[in-house]
Amino acid sequence: MKNLVLRVALVAAMISVGGGVGAQETGGRTRFILAASWQPAFCETNQRKPECASQTDERFDASNFSLHGLWPMRKDYCGVSDVQRTADKDGDWKGLPEVKLSAGTKTSLDKVMPGTQSALERHEWIKHGTCTGMSADAYFADAVRLIGDLNGSAVQELFATNIGKSLTGDAIKAAFDKSFGPGAGDRVKMSCRRANGNRIISELTIGLSADATDGKGRNLGDLIQGAGRTSFGCDEGMVDAAGS
Repeated sequence: MKNLVLRVALVAAMISVGGGVGAQETGGRTRFILAASWQPAFCETNQRKPECASQTDERFDASNFSLHGLWPMRKDYCGVSDVQRTADKDGDWKGLPEVKLSAGTKTSLDKVMPGTQSALERHEWIKHGTCTGMSADAYFADAVRLIGDLNGSAVQELFATNIGKSLTGDAIKAAFDKSFGPGAGDRVKMSCRRANGNRIISELTIGLSADATDGKGRNLGDLIQGAGRTSFGCDEGMVDAAGS
């Protein structure tokens, strides 16, 4: 009985200081998702899209994560007309209103979101960005900054040095923990798809806290740590090479 009391007291102390069990087991609630695509995998089954037809193994998105989107949880199409909603769901993205961005934001976005060649940013703004309460420029500038944090991390390094090889979920989670703190890998889900007889990694969806769009420029690690845990999904897949 005495040992049990001591163990309970130790766990309580660890939780109160935010270390040990506290850092691993607790966490906030996931309010946003940062969706990061591995573009070569996307292009395996979308070869006719302009961003895929023009992809080379030297382009940025051949060895870095591409921005798919920054998604508020459980709400979309905020204040959007029925006409625009229908056009978006029908895939008529170029028929949607042009997203007004500063020159700097547009240049940065075109680099990390090759799908802008297919008007992906119009879809992302209509469906997701309208629910953030932000201007389009601020919304995309934040998304660009967060994908930049990911591309400056051990996760990108792991993928870039293993192109053409398989990675396990454990290795990817360890890279997240290394860059963004203990338990970060538990806030990530991986998706895979089949192509040319291989299971290839197509996307990482990363849980973020409600602070993702508060305008304070918080770093990716802090936002991940404030999110809730999730299952990892696909447990192993190959890092596809551009044009393969």
